[in-house]
Amino acid sequence: MTMQPDRVDRTLLELLQRDGRLTAQALSEEVNLSARATLNRVRRLEEVGLIEGYRAMLHRSALGEHVSVFAEIALKDQRQATVQRFEQAMVACPEVVACYLVSGRYDYLVRLACRDLAHYRDLTSAWLDDVALGIDKVVTSTELQTVKEFAGFPLTVRGV
Repeated sequence: MTMQPDRVDRTLLELLQRDGRLTAQALSEEVNLSARATLNRVRRLEEVGLIEGYRAMLHRSALGEHVSVFAEIALKDQRQATVQRFEQAMVACPEVVACYLVSGRYDYLVRLACRDLAHYRDLTSAWLDDVALGIDKVVTSTELQTVKEFAGFPLTVRGV
């Protein structure tokens, strides 16, 4: 991405992060441009990759009971084949809602949504039993309460 967003672009990005269903007309009223000019800017933001897509944010408790678990996972080695197999398994696992390669005491931080702790235990036990995944250690923390959920990136962090 080589585009440096201006003030209007940043405003559009902030508005769309809060509500991706805003119409071009509603957006245009916020940035004082015509609906056509606003839509053109949004399309340009999509084309350059600043906007990757749009999603519905689901209310977790309305989906039924589940437990949110954070797993700190250390791999046995850092060979490319081991890393690829592990990452492919995380991408393919529906219970994995986020997976991050991190620095520090462990290699990955994985967030999972499981029916209950028994479901989580069965899932991670299967991972540990699968020698090809190369997992050395899993340290678990269970979410007790969500204080702040991800709601978009701050656009002032990198001077955007």
